[in-house]
Amino acid sequence: MKDEIVNRVAQSKLVLFDLEEYYQEGPRKVVDIRQWLDNGIVLREKQFREAVKNFDWSEYRDSYVAIEKLTDVIIPVWAYMLITTALKPYAKRVVIGDLDDLETAIYQSVLERIDVAEFDGKPLIIKGCAHKPVPDSAYIMAVEKLQPVARSIQFGEACSSVPLYKRK
Repeated sequence: MKDEIVNRVAQSKLVLFDLEEYYQEGPRKVVDIRQWLDNGIVLREKQFREAVKNFDWSEYRDSYVAIEKLTDVIIPVWAYMLITTALKPYAKRVVIGDLDDLETAIYQSVLERIDVAEFDGKPLIIKGCAHKPVPDSAYIMAVEKLQPVARSIQFGEACSSVPLYKRK
């Protein structure tokens, strides 16, 4: 009689925590603030306000939006706030930064709302490979959220995981 092949991964008590399951669908867009600056480098308040007021913001409907933070130009914080007031009726979420900052903010709000009671005392594996854009910071947030309740935490796939934490 041949030895039967047993799938020990399927029989294990490991609970998979897949950050892709928390990915929020919807377009991600970036607003380039330079388009409203004089020569792309000087913010003139009157012209800036007028340009923001007259811009067609409907292209950002149901989108997640990052307002690009410029590092080579001084932009007062009120300018980002003004753009946000114009975007608010259309966008699902607005942040200052790049697309990674946007994705981090989205995951932060989603992970804050997760009820971790179902993971209490369980050995967890945080899935490592993602087909959707999961920022590195989301993995850190997941560990922070799950560690107080998990019996153990590993990272990767069940067949090749990295142990991260084990409750003493």
